[in-house]
Amino acid sequence: MNSLLRQTPTFRKMLPPDVDHVILIERTIFLFPWSPVNFSDSINSGYHCQILEQDNTLFGYGVMTINVDEAHILTIGIAAEWQNKGWGKKLLNHFIQLAKQEYAKSMILDVRVSNHGAANLYRQIGFEKIGMRKGYYPAMCGREDAIVMRLIL
Repeated sequence: MNSLLRQTPTFRKMLPPDVDHVILIERTIFLFPWSPVNFSDSINSGYHCQILEQDNTLFGYGVMTINVDEAHILTIGIAAEWQNKGWGKKLLNHFIQLAKQEYAKSMILDVRVSNHGAANLYRQIGFEKIGMRKGYYPAMCGREDAIVMRLIL
């Protein structure tokens, strides 16, 4: 297909039928993935659940909450074959815009200490380390610490 005819990637609200596809991506990119119930509960709770897709191919997703004036990214993922092409940054910037529209003044997220790629992306965007959560994530040999990062909006 001619690349000029391809659809531009779009963002949209995650719907319950999307959960099965999101889980397929989640299980390939995370050692300890969210469950389908985690995503369904997020949708049902009214969280900001977003999808990134092109040509009816879902390849990115994320979940964010906003409490008073602080947004919190709960999860964000890009399918492996779409990674390292700038899509994670675009998806995160999309969430930043949503948070600003909801008058959030800051955004926080947690990242595994071992996830250097994600931590570097967050720093590029302007997130700063504000703390650590000891033993926050499950790991192959016990627990892994999380870096807490914040972006002032």
